[in-house]
Amino acid sequence: MLHLDNAENRRIGIGLVTLTTLCFAVLDTSAKWLVLALPVMQVVWLRFVFHVLIASALLAPRYGWELLRVRNRKLQALRAAMMAAMTGLNFWALQYLQLAETGAIQFSVPLLIALFSAAFLGEKLDARRWAAIVAGFAGVLLIIRPGSAAFHPAILLSVLNALLYAAFNMLTRRLVATESAASLQLMSAAGAALLLAPWALAVWQMPASLGQWGLLALCGLCGGVGHFMVAQAHRYASAATLGPFLYQQIIYMTLLGWWVFDQVPSLLVIGGAAVVVLSGLYLLWLEMKGR
Repeated sequence: MLHLDNAENRRIGIGLVTLTTLCFAVLDTSAKWLVLALPVMQVVWLRFVFHVLIASALLAPRYGWELLRVRNRKLQALRAAMMAAMTGLNFWALQYLQLAETGAIQFSVPLLIALFSAAFLGEKLDARRWAAIVAGFAGVLLIIRPGSAAFHPAILLSVLNALLYAAFNMLTRRLVATESAASLQLMSAAGAALLLAPWALAVWQMPASLGQWGLLALCGLCGGVGHFMVAQAHRYASAATLGPFLYQQIIYMTLLGWWVFDQVPSLLVIGGAAVVVLSGLYLLWLEMKGR
């Protein structure tokens, strides 16, 4: 149920989104640490296994059988497959790239959604929106730097992940009309876990320490809590209110990359990320102004 649009509820929504961005930054940091020691497919699978276990334990007392209610099986299955693919691409890229690089490319998603909406939904883009999109993709090129010595092929994994994530967001917007937030995040994670199980077990390597098991559980916790909180945040505040606060995740990822892995992004990556973020915020401002 949507809450009234007032200052208190907007603050709650912003607080939930802030916690969401922290969860996702910690998830990527933990995943980057793990994929340096364990097979990527195994880490991705266990991220979803722990997601399902923890989310079920936390949400079942409140939601009961509603957690398992699926009204659109085909689209739910597609969403689960996309979630598995996106997480796999992201974790694979994290083996080779800095957190700041993968995070910056991820925030090109609003630009891609605008393009997809124009191409597939017939939405009109005026000159200002086209300028924001072109500027944003110029920022992505600053991060990728194709043809330079700094270019790493793994960056293409992050680009493909961003493309999938844009389509994933559009699919989620359609599904929230029929599925509950609790069911949507749990069933997608369960579907991803089932899909990935054969591939993960084929490369299974026993985690060497309790610390690795703890990080795997943390990945599941942050993934489940993050997806649930962002869905709840949209019940308290509009997307226009919450949108600018989603971009704080790039700050947390940059700081964690420096703190945990001693990785400092180059000036070109920082500049490209700033261009991408500003372009996305400008698109959001145009949307708010239009409404």
